[in-house]
Amino acid sequence: MRPGWADFVFAFHDGEEIGPRMLARIARHTGLRPEDLQPPHRNPRKGNAPAMNEDRAFLRHTLATLAYRGGKATRGADTGFGTFLVSPSSRTPIQVLTHIGDLLDWGLRIAQGQPSWTEATPGSWDFEVQRFHRALQALDAYIASDAPLSGSAEKLFQGPIADALTHVGQIAMLRRVAGDPIKGESYYRAEIEAGRVGAEQVSAK
Repeated sequence: MRPGWADFVFAFHDGEEIGPRMLARIARHTGLRPEDLQPPHRNPRKGNAPAMNEDRAFLRHTLATLAYRGGKATRGADTGFGTFLVSPSSRTPIQVLTHIGDLLDWGLRIAQGQPSWTEATPGSWDFEVQRFHRALQALDAYIASDAPLSGSAEKLFQGPIADALTHVGQIAMLRRVAGDPIKGESYYRAEIEAGRVGAEQVSAK
């Protein structure tokens, strides 16, 4: 019962749908609103933690997807792949991977309300792979927290996250061009889970 409103008793048969006239009548007596009829959105959380905002839950899944795809594209690359050059004007894989790390660092600063851009100097291939996952973990942890999210989830996705996904695809393509292709799989069937953004990922089905 809504505070300030009296009880209102009504009945209908199982399987019957309450029409708009009846709903309007109930609303006049109870203060019922359309949003009261919508079930609350719930995301599974551990323990008694409150359900996460839907936008944040989606962002975390995109980050887990990025970790899975990026981990696969970078894992087991041949020695020397990082400096593979398709043409004089193209980026090397290590430059692309470093740029992905820059994008994720930028994404974290956007989320924190300090959207400054910085460019890192490429390190070794292994270092940049580790940096990729560290940056994912930092951004995921912030989104999973109760800290305010500066900038919309849509902007975060369309900017740094979508850009990073595009560049992961470039690395996968460069591996094929370099004669070291990654194995194909159905990403729809992949075991991708929010929060799993480290280097350890579930093997492809």
